[in-house]
Amino acid sequence: MTDLLRSVITRIYAESPYLLHVLYALQRKFLHISDEAVREVAAHLDLPTSQVDAVVEFYAFFHKIPRGRYDILFSNCTSCGYMAGGVDLMAMFGRRLGIAVGKTRGDGLVSMDQTSCIGMCDHGAALLVNGMPITSLDGPMIDSIAALVEAATPLEDWPAEWFYVEGNIRVSGLLLKDDLSEGISLRAMLALGAVGSLSEIIQSGLRGRGGAGFSTGMKWQLCRDAQGAAHYVVCNADEGEPGTFKDRVLLHSYADSLFEGMTVCAFAIGAKQGYLYLRAEYRYLLSHLQSVLTRRRELGLLGVGILGQPGFSFDIDIVVGAGAYICGEESALIESLEGKRGIPRVRPPFPVTHGYLGQPTVVNNVETFIAAAHIVLRGSAWFRAVGTGKSVGSKILSISGDCAAPGIYEYPFGVTIRQVLDDCGAKDVLAVQIGGPSGTLINRAEFDRRLDFDDLSTGGSLMIFNQARDLLAVIVNFAHFFAHESCGFCTPCRVGTTLLKNGLDKIAGGHGTQYDLDEMQRIAALVKYRSHCGLGQTAANPILDGLQRFPQAFEQRLVHSDEPHFDLDAALEEARQVSHRDDTAAHIK
Repeated sequence: MTDLLRSVITRIYAESPYLLHVLYALQRKFLHISDEAVREVAAHLDLPTSQVDAVVEFYAFFHKIPRGRYDILFSNCTSCGYMAGGVDLMAMFGRRLGIAVGKTRGDGLVSMDQTSCIGMCDHGAALLVNGMPITSLDGPMIDSIAALVEAATPLEDWPAEWFYVEGNIRVSGLLLKDDLSEGISLRAMLALGAVGSLSEIIQSGLRGRGGAGFSTGMKWQLCRDAQGAAHYVVCNADEGEPGTFKDRVLLHSYADSLFEGMTVCAFAIGAKQGYLYLRAEYRYLLSHLQSVLTRRRELGLLGVGILGQPGFSFDIDIVVGAGAYICGEESALIESLEGKRGIPRVRPPFPVTHGYLGQPTVVNNVETFIAAAHIVLRGSAWFRAVGTGKSVGSKILSISGDCAAPGIYEYPFGVTIRQVLDDCGAKDVLAVQIGGPSGTLINRAEFDRRLDFDDLSTGGSLMIFNQARDLLAVIVNFAHFFAHESCGFCTPCRVGTTLLKNGLDKIAGGHGTQYDLDEMQRIAALVKYRSHCGLGQTAANPILDGLQRFPQAFEQRLVHSDEPHFDLDAALEEARQVSHRDDTAAHIK
């Protein structure tokens, strides 16, 4: 086995030297990553064994226990989760194949588990089979998938239409009306020069489209001015926020515009190397993106002497993540690029001065780079003509949930929530989650509020919930998401998100009292103000917003104050299972 491991590692490393890629290839080959494989990878890459082992343990898509030849992951998102029409499709699949959640069947054929949102929120219930998405699930399709798995039918022989993911672009604005022709922005960039191109970005007022809204031009200027042996451009394509899927569409249909924008940035800051960090759930887009890069190299738009410009050389590599929401935080993403666990760094220093490999680095998301490519071509005045005040330009939104037409909508900044709801056919709306679970939960009285940096700032999603929804169940789902995705670095987040999840479960189960509600508010405040990074600082938002705007969703589940808030008999259930006792004496009445 050692010789086989070494030959596989040698071959994969020659193709792609990134630790995450070597580990992924080993898992595909052997269906897990053994301790022996960890040692061999560490030796080949000249890394500490502890570092490689920590990486395997950290990422959700790496496994030390063998998975099935068909590895099925059901999304547990409120928009693309496994519940459809009141039916638990994951449970149905498990019964059909005789497999439990989180397990691999005894014959090694199939494993099944749930995973965080896979970015298919505009397509209903969805799953990944060996990394390939299948959407719009229902009972008959589950039966068909189970039959193909049981027959060990190769994926390439499954119905091809199952794997097609429609873009669902419903409203197009500044950026989506026209895809840029190859090289057009780069030619405009060369005419402006590096200083002129950067000046256009600064004057445009473009702010990062990831939600924080930091000035893009200022970020590029700071990086350009920073001293370093090399400068880097990194595209954050790790959108893992439940309800957010715009990057999926942009990567599929606007990849050339993205790579133009990254190249514009490289020209402005003096970078020769760029990276696209692609979330693991979008691995199925990898071959498409690589083909776009190959074509751009052939056209002289990447590589040495771009468009014949002496001294301007720049290329882009794609590094695929392995299932970690925290890697959407820019410093955690850089750590992951460097072959480490995705633990957010202590800042300052910031990536613009000490980023990838300790060098000056610009990190922007997909939408921001696409906007930059358009600005260099069309001019800063063109961009500033749209939007409001300090929120200029447009915003691309992922719309999902209880509406007739989920999909991608692009609006000028300043659009009201009410207009968005009208356009997507949302009726009888109870609540809207702006910017995913880490954003803001609003009620009907706030639907005339506007999407911009001065009112409701968002990374780009609206999750819509109508009157038929159990809003507490939605908030419980969000709490489970944050508890699962916490990187574990700091105690307030690691412990606090679990306590919040447990407290919500208790209330949702009908066993909570006012004491539990008060305690949960106290913990939520602690998590929000004492956590190390943005995950913990926003993890309590759905709970705090829910308590403020929808208190009845919590209060109606509380038990009377004279009832015990601790169920001692339920707490003894584990002891009963261990002792194999369920007689009267094993219960407390």
